Amino acid sequence: MEASSSGITNGKTKVFHPEGGVDLQGYQLDMQILPDGPKSDVDFSEILNAIQEMAKDVNILFDELEAVSSPCKDDDSLLHPGNLTSTSDDASRLEAGGETVPERNKSNGLYFRDGKCRIDYILVYRKSNPQTEKREVFERNIRAEGLQMEKESSLINSDIIFVKLHAPWEVLGRYAEQMNVRMPFRRKIYYLPRRYKFMSRIDKQISRFRRWLPKKPMRLDKETLPDLEENDCYTAPFSQQRIHHFIIHNKETFFNNATRSRIVHHILQRIKYEEGKNKIGLNRLLTNGSYEAAFPLHEGSYRSKNSIRTHGAENHRHLLYECWASWGVWYKYQPLDLVRRYFGEKIGLYFAWLGWYTGMLFPAAFIGLFVFLYGVTTLDHSQVSKEVCQATDIIMCPVCDKYCPFMRLSDSCVYAKVTHLFDNGATVFFAVFMAVWATVFLEFWKRRRAVIAYDWDLIDWEEEEEEIRPQFEAKYSKKERMNPISGKPEPYQAFTDKCSRLIVSASGIFFMICVVIAAVFGIVIYRVVTVSTFAAFKWALIRNNSQVATTGTAVCINFCIIMLLNVLYEKVALLLTNLEQPRTESEWENSFTLKMFLFQFVNLNSSTFYIAFFLGRFTGHPGAYLRLINRWRLEECHPSGCLIDLCMQMGIIMVLKQTWNNFMELGYPLIQNWWTRRKVRQEHGSERKISFPQWEKDYNLQPMNAYGLFDEYLEMILQFGFTTIFVAAFPLAPLLALLNNIIEIRLDAYKFVTQWRRPLASRAKDIGIWYGILEGIGILSVITNAFVIAITSDFIPRLVYAYKYGPCAGQGEAGQKCMVGYVNASLSVFQISDFENRSEPESDGSEFSGTPLKYCRYRDYRDPPHSLVPYGYTLQFWHVLAARLAFIIVFEHLVFCIKHLISYLIPDLPKDLRDRMRREKYLIQEMMYEAELERLQKERKERKKNGKAHHNEWP
Repeated sequence: MEASSSGITNGKTKVFHPEGGVDLQGYQLDMQILPDGPKSDVDFSEILNAIQEMAKDVNILFDELEAVSSPCKDDDSLLHPGNLTSTSDDASRLEAGGETVPERNKSNGLYFRDGKCRIDYILVYRKSNPQTEKREVFERNIRAEGLQMEKESSLINSDIIFVKLHAPWEVLGRYAEQMNVRMPFRRKIYYLPRRYKFMSRIDKQISRFRRWLPKKPMRLDKETLPDLEENDCYTAPFSQQRIHHFIIHNKETFFNNATRSRIVHHILQRIKYEEGKNKIGLNRLLTNGSYEAAFPLHEGSYRSKNSIRTHGAENHRHLLYECWASWGVWYKYQPLDLVRRYFGEKIGLYFAWLGWYTGMLFPAAFIGLFVFLYGVTTLDHSQVSKEVCQATDIIMCPVCDKYCPFMRLSDSCVYAKVTHLFDNGATVFFAVFMAVWATVFLEFWKRRRAVIAYDWDLIDWEEEEEEIRPQFEAKYSKKERMNPISGKPEPYQAFTDKCSRLIVSASGIFFMICVVIAAVFGIVIYRVVTVSTFAAFKWALIRNNSQVATTGTAVCINFCIIMLLNVLYEKVALLLTNLEQPRTESEWENSFTLKMFLFQFVNLNSSTFYIAFFLGRFTGHPGAYLRLINRWRLEECHPSGCLIDLCMQMGIIMVLKQTWNNFMELGYPLIQNWWTRRKVRQEHGSERKISFPQWEKDYNLQPMNAYGLFDEYLEMILQFGFTTIFVAAFPLAPLLALLNNIIEIRLDAYKFVTQWRRPLASRAKDIGIWYGILEGIGILSVITNAFVIAITSDFIPRLVYAYKYGPCAGQGEAGQKCMVGYVNASLSVFQISDFENRSEPESDGSEFSGTPLKYCRYRDYRDPPHSLVPYGYTLQFWHVLAARLAFIIVFEHLVFCIKHLISYLIPDLPKDLRDRMRREKYLIQEMMYEAELERLQKERKERKKNGKAHHNEWP
């Protein structure tokens, strides 16, 4: 007799379900019949003997055990008030002896009142709701479909009614066949490749060496994880006619809880609630308020008094909490198969992608940290930093009108050294590396997704034809056309109407982008005005660092504006998407996703683009400054360059954004759930401890947000943009992203397991439209990094000086000795008497030399005031400009060629996976043939035994 794991291990032992109708799942018995390892055949009498030995002190009624699989009665006609149950959040196992499985099931809140029918779905409504007639028709049709129903009133509010739904085996089988649910039918056979003696000896030596090494610390303990049977079996679409082909040890546990809930939800989406062509489906009843909520149940409490290592997991939710959502396992791999089994493939794919992205950040973070440390180690050898720090005799022109004083170039020594940490010889290499890294990440994710799709039976899965959105039906119900797939008439949107709506939507998007640009313009004006204010400040610390103070406060204000505009953008994106009238929910999601990403991406990065490519580029020169509205002088870069401003912008925005997102993701649900529990305690008093049934506990949790995984994906995609687009200016961005993602994985896991209601398990083959957005960001990152290196940093001016104008000119060298005199060559001379009246500083500079200054220096390549063309561009300026343009072209073409070459060389499907798929297809055909042949031979033997002659050898 074959025995299989129930899905929950108990220390080093496993709980088994023997074939024959006896359900041991409710007892969590510790049977040590089989050791760890592959499953083997077990005599049923041995299992019964083990049960009897363990039940000496416990009165187990076997007749009631066998009655677990009996048909359940429909008690929907009677509405029972809620009863206080004996379940607690800390323990779900019974310790009192003499209690049978049905009695235990009554108390754990996961079954009907008879303790036999498991709750597959919960509907919630209020008795005071006026939509009574629709609800009654809907529930009557639910019973007509074969679903069993039971109602329970809330303990907190008697107006709230919970409708518990259970799907019997017949209903599950019928709809599983319609939905093509893949179920296990034969165990997988793994063939080891033939190994030669020499390789075997090497393997033995390696295995001996590994004994001295610590075991893989990042892998989860296999004794803690359940044996997921469906991952070790070949699967096929369920068929009732070929039910004998499938591995069915117990009909109650053949379909797991997530699959049962998905089947019930599929049924509810196709039940009518009113006469009419489009009066169908649970979603419409949730929209019009007939039902307040609909959700599948969590599988009990996520906490336990007993250790999972000694007593095993209470349920899959407890197991997920201990080995996934707990902070103590932050360094371990995610149990993706468990996540998929409990939450479905769509959520499982999100966490698989997040884990893959986090893992790929390790090399990027390491190289970025290496670039930063390279800057630290070479700081004392940097000729440019030395010249800046020693330039006590070079006086720089004021950076703002009137109030800004003259300053020595040596005063910016600290900023020059900080700039070298990020802008050094390794920066170009890191920019190329990150561009290639983005491509490798996406290409290897394709391969990883293919492996996951194979393991999770998603290769041949196709999304079923989606239902039309109710809003679309209501708008275009008068005009219909035949659906080419279903062959049924459906509402039709005219091409002209669709185009006009898209034009209006595009105009709204353009207007909102203009709002973002206006906000950036406001930040620019703030910077221009504030730098003069800080230059005249009383505190010497702020007065001497007016530019840094201006940049820091501007970034913080910009962050506040970003967060406020995000709220506005969500409402505008919702309005524009509904205005477009998408036909299906997936079309609606894709349209909304694209708008929200576009809005938030522009909102988050617009100020960064301004600082990187416009700050200090169009200011003019002393004596002829360019001004906003002929009033405000445009802001200049710091004497040490503009890169320090870009680093501050990226660092502050990235840290603040990630901190705020993490707080909102976990803090908001925690506060809301705490407030709900507090209200309950106030209403019922704190004298007695009230334990609620599972449906009421889940109802008091927060529902998953209306946009599904949109917020989670959006946060990570925006972070990916920050990590790649301006990474040449901030090499520590991958390291910050890595640290955030390690926390993010556990935060999201904790939120899904403990703070949110259990979402409906849904299927998906990939991450959807987000992959295309990631590819677009990868292309944009190549362009922006090329411009950052060429325009924002001083890499190209230093290179031109070293090869053309420095001491090593014409020698083909570019070392530090070739940079002698670079700082002086990069500064131009200005005659102070040529200042405009409104720009002339209050100080005459006599504090530096005792006499009024005649000349000051500024960053540019211009002729001196006494030349033929005063303040005209020098030949070095044109050489630098040509080198910058040439670098952009060469860098982009080189990196794009490398990206396309990598994309071509890396196949989307791993070779071993392709071979496994082909072999599996072959084996499945052979197994189906053998199973059918075995059935026919068995029928033939039975005919001979019964004495029935049959003329044909084969039917």
